[in-house]
Amino acid sequence: MRVPSEVLTLTWDHVDWDRRRLTVPSPKTARYEGREVRVIPLFPELVEPLNAVWDEAKEGCPWIITRYRDSAVNLRTELQRIIARAGLEAWPKLWQNLRRTRETELAAHFPMHVVCNWTGNTTAVAMRHYLRVVDADFEKALTRPTGALQNPV
Repeated sequence: MRVPSEVLTLTWDHVDWDRRRLTVPSPKTARYEGREVRVIPLFPELVEPLNAVWDEAKEGCPWIITRYRDSAVNLRTELQRIIARAGLEAWPKLWQNLRRTRETELAAHFPMHVVCNWTGNTTAVAMRHYLRVVDADFEKALTRPTGALQNPV
């Protein structure tokens, strides 16, 4: 998701627990008809943390993200502080790199039209700015023969 524009707009009304989906308002693409929001799955790795936030939510508070809502707060700076406290080194362009990593992960498992629908960008943008070759791609190539190479002429 885009930070802060998308994450800070999320309310509990955007969560469809029964269908395990999340409706994401998208201010960046709202000017294009049909792209005001997008629906993404509640991926299995998100369900437990989201449930924990729900359990701790104050009665009547509509927001999923309740901390750092002040427009003066820079979420990148806050994330850099958290990373430093953990004794780790921060990547450049933190939020973009997290988004890039997730899009690359999804592209390894789902068709690009699906991935782009979930991430809110086009295939051209994904190819130019998000998708990367990762070590797992090399490992897969070394352990799984491709159909073209299984029966060489």
